[in-house]
Amino acid sequence: MSDHIHVVVIGGTSGIGRHVAESFAARGCEVVITGRTEHRAKEVAGQIGSQARGLALDLTVPEQIPPALASVRRVDRLVLAALERDHNTVREYRPADAARMLTMKLVGYTAVVHALAPRMSGDSSAVLLGGLAMHRPYPGSTSVTTANGGIAALVRTLVTELAPIRFNALHPSLVADTPYWSDKPHVWEAVKARTPTGRLVTMQDCTEAVTFLLENRSVNGVNLSIDGGELLV
Repeated sequence: MSDHIHVVVIGGTSGIGRHVAESFAARGCEVVITGRTEHRAKEVAGQIGSQARGLALDLTVPEQIPPALASVRRVDRLVLAALERDHNTVREYRPADAARMLTMKLVGYTAVVHALAPRMSGDSSAVLLGGLAMHRPYPGSTSVTTANGGIAALVRTLVTELAPIRFNALHPSLVADTPYWSDKPHVWEAVKARTPTGRLVTMQDCTEAVTFLLENRSVNGVNLSIDGGELLV
């Protein structure tokens, strides 16, 4: 990996997105991360290193995405890792919350690809972050499960429309060392107990999987679940 590789991580200020951004920066890449506020994006970029820069981007306002990304001139690797959690049941449905979350995850992701596709080459690749709730719904996951299923479908149409650029998606189980889950052992211990490996997915696992999906030239249109075999039980 060299400084000639240009990486964009949408949602790179925390969690898996930040871990991925740090990994590529450590390997000498030029990295752009985005966050909801300019202050936060620039602060985290400064912490990552001199080869990183931060941009403000709100995926819930799709029409503002192209101008927000106007300064990005080249994209070799694109990671769409931004997320929004919406505990929303059908019986107590909150349409506004669901609409915000689905706009961010599906319309927003697509608008980013639309804006950056002209700056990608035939050797470029992208990974979209979904989640295992696509296959294993839980109470309150109505919006999350729907969004993750949408990500799986979106990957297939992106591959078709924007060939030869490669698009894949990663769908991890609960990632125990993310800021959201790290202080909820009562939840992740139950997942760990039913997982054949006896261990939980980590951010390092996710970064390694994202890197594989981005760099293996024959991997295209894949929805990769990483769960330690949880779906088998």
